[in-house]
Amino acid sequence: MFYPDELVEEIRSRSDIVSTIGAYIRLQKKGSNHMGLCPFHNEKTPSFSVSPSKQMYHCFGCGVGGNVFTFIMEYENYTFVEALKYLAEKAGINLPEQEYSEEARRQADLKGRLLEVNKEAAKYFYYQLKKTERGQAAHDYLINRGLSEEVIKQFGLGYANKYSDDLYKYLKGLGYEDEFLKQSGLVSIDEIRGGHDKFWDRVIFPIMDANHRVIGFGGRVMGKVGNEVPKYLNSPETKVFDKSRNLYGLNFARTARATNFLICEGYMDVIALHQAGFTNAVASLGTAFTTFHANLLKRYTKEVLLTFDSDGAGIQAALRAIPILKETGVTVKVIDMKPYKDPDEFIKALGTEEYKQRIEGAKSSFFFEVDMLQRDYDLNDPEQKTKFFHETAKRLLAFPEELERNFYIDAVAKAYQISVELLTKLVNKFGSQIVVGVNEPREISNNTGRYKKNSEDGITKSQKLMLTWLIEDISLFDKVKGLLEPEDFSEGIYEMVARLVFEQYEKEHKVIPARIINCFQSIEEQTEVASLFSAGIQGEMNASGWQKALSETVLRLKENSLDRQSQKAIEVNDTAKLQKIIMQKADLKKLVARSLA
Repeated sequence: MFYPDELVEEIRSRSDIVSTIGAYIRLQKKGSNHMGLCPFHNEKTPSFSVSPSKQMYHCFGCGVGGNVFTFIMEYENYTFVEALKYLAEKAGINLPEQEYSEEARRQADLKGRLLEVNKEAAKYFYYQLKKTERGQAAHDYLINRGLSEEVIKQFGLGYANKYSDDLYKYLKGLGYEDEFLKQSGLVSIDEIRGGHDKFWDRVIFPIMDANHRVIGFGGRVMGKVGNEVPKYLNSPETKVFDKSRNLYGLNFARTARATNFLICEGYMDVIALHQAGFTNAVASLGTAFTTFHANLLKRYTKEVLLTFDSDGAGIQAALRAIPILKETGVTVKVIDMKPYKDPDEFIKALGTEEYKQRIEGAKSSFFFEVDMLQRDYDLNDPEQKTKFFHETAKRLLAFPEELERNFYIDAVAKAYQISVELLTKLVNKFGSQIVVGVNEPREISNNTGRYKKNSEDGITKSQKLMLTWLIEDISLFDKVKGLLEPEDFSEGIYEMVARLVFEQYEKEHKVIPARIINCFQSIEEQTEVASLFSAGIQGEMNASGWQKALSETVLRLKENSLDRQSQKAIEVNDTAKLQKIIMQKADLKKLVARSLA
């Protein structure tokens, strides 16, 4: 952070979150909050809540949340400093440039110059494609691939000509120095060859971030090549380009407002799909699908359709991507493109209407995985068939809700000709073999057969409720004094947030959630903190019901804390500490009842 905390807080406090977000999406007042359709995922029923009292937002649909800085960073794809400048200007606050440290200024200048040089390189490549005789072959290649002039312009496609130092000389002519150009990833410089281009004699695909800024490039050779020359080549990682955190085509797909996103493998597939009207298509940038990709997609949609290549490599890529996407809570389906390899080939052969039919008939990722699993077993062999159903039964346990699991059991039984009763018994058999700790519900991790702790167990929920109640009613601090302290919350972000909440109350006798959110730097942490301040109990409660809920929550938190302390005392053989904890537990119910009366 390059500015004093006091200045950051002034900008935040003068940037009303309801007005700021209301300029982007339509909000309607509902009770003490304002509700609207979430801009980070597609929904028909408003679940996006903005709280004027807490100066924070939280979506109960996709889970995003934060303060006014978080929203601008997420919606505009800004860095924190960019969001700070944007809001400062809106609030009429002049930011003192001298507050930049020398290193911070250098880094900010470097990022700006990298975006600038990438823009110049993109213009150069486009000119080479459209205006030079040397680029004619590349232009013909793209036209022969079925691309229109309109889509070539839209995606800014270009050509790096066969002279391996042409771009280098062009950028040098614009005044860029060698040391900087080395950091841009556009050229390499060595003592023997001097300056030479990263890309040459390739069709160029500019890679843009969500705000249409060129952050890198991909290059494809024209025609067939040997194994010694890679077909595709991407920019190396720079201060503005990280291929594991960006998706090709997202700058266009994010505004498509489709009900889902199509994920394919390559640049040409994305462009072909967009040209055919499927403007919700994106692709990873020549790298394996990552959690960052999944979280990026989750901002915009709840459902993705995988349209990877139908060959062995494409199938394996799909199988790797499915659990990553599911882990973030995204629904996954798989499009069958057989007998064609990829979307580009499919649409050229069968047209857009047939591709729409394939989209509508996309297979649930679970059935896709089961079908791929079946290929490893010979179902004509009784032993192999038994092993297949054992593995399938384990995968069916991944559905924690009994009703949904039964639907899938029924569908699998019909598809693979086994009785529903027999498959149900097998699933229950494996389910009964799960051994977990007391009061520690667990669920099967998607597609792995491993078991993990349920992320929303009783203690987690209790901590969220307590933190929400404390910021909504500060009179509770006096009631829980002597009962609860930050150490009674679980380790990690829960204890950190609790500590900040208690410290802020001690110093100022008030709690400002938006200010606490600002203490965390990453979007993921800010979202998690916002969720801690947005917990609630379904349904209305009278005074006695509220009192009971409060007492039970405090008791559960304190008992869990004492259990953790006793475990540590046992590990270090601290008998005195253990005896003290036992006495505390014995008096706990009476103490809670007396304090909260």
